[in-house]
Amino acid sequence: MELSQIIGLSSMGLAGLLLVSYILGLLHGATPDEHTWPITFSYSVGTFSTRGGAKAGLVFSSGFTLQRAILTELAYFALASILESSLAFGAVYIVVGIVMLVAGLYIASRGKYLHWHYIEGKLGVALGIHRKGSEAQKREFEHEANPVFSEVEDLTKPVPVKLAFLHGLVAGWGIGAYALILMTVVAPAMPGPLFAWIPGALFGVGTMTMQVLWGAGFARWLTSMKHLSREGVALVGKTITYYVLTYGGIVFAVAGAAIIAFPQLLNISLPTGIGIPNLDAIDIGFILVIVTVAVLGFVGYSAGVRRARALGLVSEAAGTGSRSVPISKST
Repeated sequence: MELSQIIGLSSMGLAGLLLVSYILGLLHGATPDEHTWPITFSYSVGTFSTRGGAKAGLVFSSGFTLQRAILTELAYFALASILESSLAFGAVYIVVGIVMLVAGLYIASRGKYLHWHYIEGKLGVALGIHRKGSEAQKREFEHEANPVFSEVEDLTKPVPVKLAFLHGLVAGWGIGAYALILMTVVAPAMPGPLFAWIPGALFGVGTMTMQVLWGAGFARWLTSMKHLSREGVALVGKTITYYVLTYGGIVFAVAGAAIIAFPQLLNISLPTGIGIPNLDAIDIGFILVIVTVAVLGFVGYSAGVRRARALGLVSEAAGTGSRSVPISKST
């Protein structure tokens, strides 16, 4: 049995897997407490220079994209040879689901996106972006500081473009739940090492795309059409992330347990009658993608908008002030 069949994404094919990579990047870029998100959003609401911020954000993202391409290539060589049974991949689904769930609950309780920053921190010091024991680096890892700015006297001073690229390259080593899915599910399913870097690159491009769309489009639309404040827009983003990670994690874990208990599930597919590749059949992998990305993402968006309005997180143009609140499990 081929690896793509074991994983349960066989009907999606190479094009479908690459599309999933791009979609994961879009979700990653929309996460408000992610390293990349504060950059574009800050500029989009006019706090700093829009033109300069857009340039720095794009250069930052290009470094991040390069790092992700390297990461998935490494993941392919590390994992493709060991995911050769339904038991192994079912276990991976469970682990991925648990990590997603923990990350979602972390957002609910702390209002921040959970990351592991060990490699990122070491590289930041080695490359001179931060000093050892830097308070600015700690604040950045807690998502309280914008990583596109330096830690010289004025933290609001834009850094040189090449440093923004370097920082994006380093920041990519802060591994989160979306990157874990990319490394453990998508990268090992590539047909060969020549293709293994592409999911990471598309993940980075998806992140870059969402930075631009979120800043220039979605956030503007929320503030003008939905009359949400800056805090309200952030709450919507957090709510989407909470739903996708928390409930998506449960879905992944349940799917993994089901695969271990009933390996034949990986061989089940439902023909759709649509004569288009990647849409001609529905299997467990396709269902996971639709449920976690499309369904839960939309539910999270709807819940976030309702909660933001209920809490009064609307713009002054709507006739009321705004206040910042953490996301809770009740969203």
